[in-house]
Amino acid sequence: MTDPRALYHATIVAHDRDPHHHGPLPTATHQATIDNPLCGDQVTMRLQIVDGTIVDAAFEGRGCALSRAASSMLTDRTIGTTIEEARTLAQTVEQFVHTAPEVAIPPGLGELEAFAGVRAFKSRRVCACLPFRALVAALK
Repeated sequence: MTDPRALYHATIVAHDRDPHHHGPLPTATHQATIDNPLCGDQVTMRLQIVDGTIVDAAFEGRGCALSRAASSMLTDRTIGTTIEEARTLAQTVEQFVHTAPEVAIPPGLGELEAFAGVRAFKSRRVCACLPFRALVAALK
């Protein structure tokens, strides 16, 4: 059996306890709210996009450590990226989280590699992916 402590890698705990870019974003030009009715997690992702670049991002919501940490890391990674780069990141993370634990971690994930432990817990994958789904919805 996989050690459940692997879910709560130090990076995830740090982002949960002190999330980056948490709160309202009055200058938002795009936003979306996604929820997971199975566990009650909900994430609202807000983005300020200027000339195809995400110049600011913030999130609000309620949920477990995984969804809060993923939201925090996502906002860190997307500020300064183009819309297409943000979509690619969301797709890459979604695919990564849904691969088997023994599959190699794709390059370039940075802190998001902390979610490698989630791959062994099917029921927790949605928690880690929720903010990325909110990002994609906000970009539509």
